[in-house]
Amino acid sequence: MTQRARKKILPISRLRRVINQEKRRGKKIVLANGIFDILHVGHVRYLEDAKKLGDILVVGINSDASARELKGRGRPIMNEEERAEIVAALSSVDYVTIFGEENAVPLIQTIKPHFHCKGTDYTEETVPEREAVLHHGGRVRITGDPKDHSTTYLLSRILGKKR
Repeated sequence: MTQRARKKILPISRLRRVINQEKRRGKKIVLANGIFDILHVGHVRYLEDAKKLGDILVVGINSDASARELKGRGRPIMNEEERAEIVAALSSVDYVTIFGEENAVPLIQTIKPHFHCKGTDYTEETVPEREAVLHHGGRVRITGDPKDHSTTYLLSRILGKKR
């Protein structure tokens, strides 16, 4: 793992302390989350738009076990450490953490971001973590471009199932 990525990837307990320090400095915290199995342009646009909402962008990466629960057998393609390192390499990302739940509610309850972002396959009303965000005074935002890109679609193209 690169030294730069290593500094950005934190366990949730350490992330909580770092984010509390950033908040005391007056920084606005933005949280985005996902599996990020095969990084594609849709992911990059989602995260770059999320970063525009605040000062610090935290990305929660689903663990291998939770990715498997959400996506099924054969997923994730890359393990959680590799996915975290790739996401941490993006200039828009300040911190990355790996979480084991199917949604980011426990992570939201821990770091209490000012904004929680989801991609355009959601609306602000359908975000699964919405109530947890609103409970602590945060706001839900939809970021990125239309959902024209997905890892599932890329995998089907790679495997020759779609042209």
